[in-house]
Amino acid sequence: MSEIKHLLTNNKNWSEQIKKEEPEFFNKLAKQQNPEYLWIGCSDSRVPANQIVGLLPGDIFVHRNVANLVVHTDFNCLSVLQYAVDVLKVKHVIVCGHYGCGGVDAALGDQQFGLIDNWLGHIKDLAYKHREELSILNEHDKSARMCELNVMEQADNVSRSNIIKDAKKRGQTLRIHSWIYSLKNGRVTDLGNPSKRLSHD
Repeated sequence: MSEIKHLLTNNKNWSEQIKKEEPEFFNKLAKQQNPEYLWIGCSDSRVPANQIVGLLPGDIFVHRNVANLVVHTDFNCLSVLQYAVDVLKVKHVIVCGHYGCGGVDAALGDQQFGLIDNWLGHIKDLAYKHREELSILNEHDKSARMCELNVMEQADNVSRSNIIKDAKKRGQTLRIHSWIYSLKNGRVTDLGNPSKRLSHD
């Protein structure tokens, strides 16, 4: 059996198992999505948003890209953010990175990878901004700290966006979170509220 056919078989088995356990599951899911959360995470296959926080399909709206970046010229990410905030009326925007992020590690190194180097330039700029703090750390700790700094920077970028500013002017209830996930133990750590950081900028 080819790898693709295997996935289709897995899907059929999963669908049948869900219908057996909860016959109305797909009927309810098809009617509408009404998530309270937007998850902006890394594309890494080891970081599945729904499973990490124990939510079902339909409970969380997801955008993923390499190294969970929120760049003010990335219309893909901004379109997801706007739809989540303006249309779905999510109450929480979670930016979640993870330790051992390949994108972050690639940005910290000197190797060239091609097109993605342009994308990772945002992380290189952030590393330069924090070069004094990072310079005293060993390679492992530098990578871990850079993953944390990147998450906080991207959550701050969400906070600075016109989408969030406009929502707050309308009186919309909205909280932004900076989280980091450990691949070693499956736990999420809250790195704090961007609005508190921004108030000291």
